[in-house]
Amino acid sequence: MQRMRQILGPLFSRDVMKQNHSDDAKPGRALESNQSLLFDNLHSSESSERQQQRICGPLAALTFNLVVAVGIIFMNKWVLKNVGFQFPVFLTVIHYAVSWALMAILNFFSLFSASPSSKVAPLSLFTFGVVNSVSTGLANVSLKYNSVGFYQMAKIAITPLIVLLEFIWYRKRIAFSKVIALTVVSIGVAVATVTDLQFSLFGACVALAWILPSAVNKILWSNVQQRENWTALALMWKTTPITLFFLVFMIPFLDPPGVLAFHWSFSNTSAILMSAFLGFLLQWSSALTLGATSAISSVVLGQFKTCVVLLGNYYLFGSNPGISSIFGAFIAIGGMSLYTYLNIRHMKRKSSKVLP
Repeated sequence: MQRMRQILGPLFSRDVMKQNHSDDAKPGRALESNQSLLFDNLHSSESSERQQQRICGPLAALTFNLVVAVGIIFMNKWVLKNVGFQFPVFLTVIHYAVSWALMAILNFFSLFSASPSSKVAPLSLFTFGVVNSVSTGLANVSLKYNSVGFYQMAKIAITPLIVLLEFIWYRKRIAFSKVIALTVVSIGVAVATVTDLQFSLFGACVALAWILPSAVNKILWSNVQQRENWTALALMWKTTPITLFFLVFMIPFLDPPGVLAFHWSFSNTSAILMSAFLGFLLQWSSALTLGATSAISSVVLGQFKTCVVLLGNYYLFGSNPGISSIFGAFIAIGGMSLYTYLNIRHMKRKSSKVLP
């Protein structure tokens, strides 16, 4: 009732009644003013989360993230191996610097709201920045020292960790049918990637260290966007400077020396900048996915990328990963389809309860 008074108040205020009475010669202008005030109140009452969901629904966010993530995995591997840029953390710094510049341009033209309606404590934003820097930095270090198959295999451990952490923090339970579906997905991905498990001891340690901050990062981003009405770009805009600061601090510890001696030719620089642009799209699409779905759905999408890459290489480029890998990929896709069906059915039941 209070919200309705705020929205419809301008139509019945005394000032407006006086204006309408005194300006009988121009009734259209008064009506226009009332309609404008009503529209402003309706627009301001719509949360940023609803605006984000209206512009980019779950299906669009998942598709966007799938396309970009598959592209950047191969692009980063190309930069680290073929281009010879052996500095994964510095590459991540370039990614976030380009993202910050692009978001500054978007903010200058007011293409996104930099100040959401709800406020997040500075300590929370600081935590987001730190966790994001550790998660992204260790992910690229893991990709440098491990194969793509081992990199994706490590993601399997993120799913049960997210389920455990969400239960501890938010008492969020998951249905037994979804547990079965996620188990099928994990088994399928494990079988599909078992033939590409090339890793070093250091790379394996980095991958293990990357699992926890990655799970925490996904949970925090998903909950802040869904509960605090933050949009993806607004949260990125606030946390990117903190992430950049800690990534620069990590360079001496995780990157080898010699970045200044790298040959910055036109082709090498173009490849790195293309990787950085894809990095911005990946951050944006990942944040959109976490805001529109959930942390677990984001991880399941990551496993789906693995199967797409494996089957795509087999179908398009004639690579032969083996019958077991192809069979595992189809098992994983079946588990993902079951998990998606269960989510859609749950959303329909939830919406049917809200409609009355």
